[in-house]
Amino acid sequence: MVSVNQPLGRHAAGDDGGPPFALEAGDRMLRVRLDGGEMYAKQGSMVAYRGQVDFAYKGQGVGGYLRRAVTGEGQDLMRVKGRGTVWFAESGSHISIFHLDDDRLTVNGRSLLALESGVRYKITTTSGGVGAMIAGGVFNTEVSGTGGVGVLCLGSPLVLSTDEPVCVDRDAAVAWTAGVRTRVVSTFRVGNLFGRTSGELAQIEYRGRGGFVVVQCGEVPARGAEPSG
Repeated sequence: MVSVNQPLGRHAAGDDGGPPFALEAGDRMLRVRLDGGEMYAKQGSMVAYRGQVDFAYKGQGVGGYLRRAVTGEGQDLMRVKGRGTVWFAESGSHISIFHLDDDRLTVNGRSLLALESGVRYKITTTSGGVGAMIAGGVFNTEVSGTGGVGVLCLGSPLVLSTDEPVCVDRDAAVAWTAGVRTRVVSTFRVGNLFGRTSGELAQIEYRGRGGFVVVQCGEVPARGAEPSG
């Protein structure tokens, strides 16, 4: 006979209290409580739900598919609507929640997990010419409004001030604040290109007083992360 300890047993009995957009213990699963409203989440990130909840695919149209084919950075979202509680996760990745108050945040498209009702999004780009082409594309998602934003991260995130310029590998940067200026910089020589696939051929420079950039502890997209610890 299988036994269940008391705290886990109480949770299994249906305790879905707490904030409507919050993390479970361990910061690897996002719990969203819906009361007749809707929100958006990464396609395929739902791991469990209870209640009357509807999931609808929301693609980006022809432009979005082209962008994803060229850069690998397209983001497919699904609309989640109804009454109930939904849990989201992605390959055991660490999740951070940023709470916007009529503000803006830019997120690496592959790192965006979920948007609370009241938060809008649009695709943005980073300038950089040839450097951007070598970096493999620099399409991001700008989120704005009021509400919570769930962001995926490989391991616990590092937050760096942009008061002084800081360069980050494009696969390591997961989010940065509004007003931070970005540009692609490169430190490669043409003779070093052959046989190289590392993102270190080009990086993104971030600069802006009072801003910050969130960096994950690796140069691979969060969706390919393996659980740690």
